[in-house]
Amino acid sequence: MDTVLSWITQHEQMIYIVALMIFVGIEVIGRVPSVLHTPLMSGANAIHGVVIIGAIIVMGKAEPDNYVALVLGFLAVVLGTLNVVGGFVVTDRMLEMFKSKKKSQD
Repeated sequence: MDTVLSWITQHEQMIYIVALMIFVGIEVIGRVPSVLHTPLMSGANAIHGVVIIGAIIVMGKAEPDNYVALVLGFLAVVLGTLNVVGGFVVTDRMLEMFKSKKKSQD
């Protein structure tokens, strides 16, 4: 318990910054109109490629017996890839809505 309390006191500023980021993020996302939410989120999901690169670097530099780093890196690669693919699928579906439909000639 003492180690947890000492870690919290050493990283107090970081904890405050993360808490502030959470509240600011909720306020910013809550004020985005629903019409713009899908394009913004699909673009943000596509940026998740940075997470994939970072996870690959972490996995590459991890010791072979450090299973925690390897498992977390693998999960980050898998979930980041799903997020990137999902972002492109949502963007593709959204762009399909704006294409003109050809009339069939009977």
